[in-house]
Order: sequence, then structure tokens, then C-alpha cells
Amino acid sequence: MRELFASGRLVDLILVLVVVEAGVIAACWRLTGKGIRALDLVPNLFAGAFLLLALRASLTGQDWTWSCACLAVAGLAHVVDIARRWRN
Repeated sequence: MRELFASGRLVDLILVLVVVEAGVIAACWRLTGKGIRALDLVPNLFAGAFLLLALRASLTGQDWTWSCACLAVAGLAHVVDIARRWRN
């Protein structure tokens, strides 16, 4: 289990699950018209994915700038997500 964390493979597995989740949600929307529209989900998924990439960079000993860049992109995606959801 330690190697799974240290190598970043656990994060890779979680990222695969995120992609599968996005595909299932998009398919449900296309087939039934119910659920979450894929375009409404993209900023949220990007925010989560880039948080995971920042974690992976830290776990695998990458330069701190990679973690910061991933966190910055995650923050921007989060702002876009909130702006799209905001109701007056």
C-alpha cells in the first residue's frame, strides 16, 4: 500500500475513475435527458482532477512549481464552476 501512494499510482487510479464517472454522467444525460449536462460538469471535474494532479506531484517528489501550477489551475476551474452556478 505504501508503494501505491509513493508512486502516485493511487492518484492515477482515481483519475481513471473520474474519467469513467464523467463518461457515465454524459451518457445518462444523452440517453435520458436527465441528470447533469456534461458541459456543466466540466469545470468541476477539472478542479478535482487538477487537485489530484497536485497531490500526485507532491507524492512523487516533483518540483514544487508543478504542484503550485496544478493548484492554480484547480482554483481557476473552481472559480469558473462557481461563476457558472451563481444565481442572482
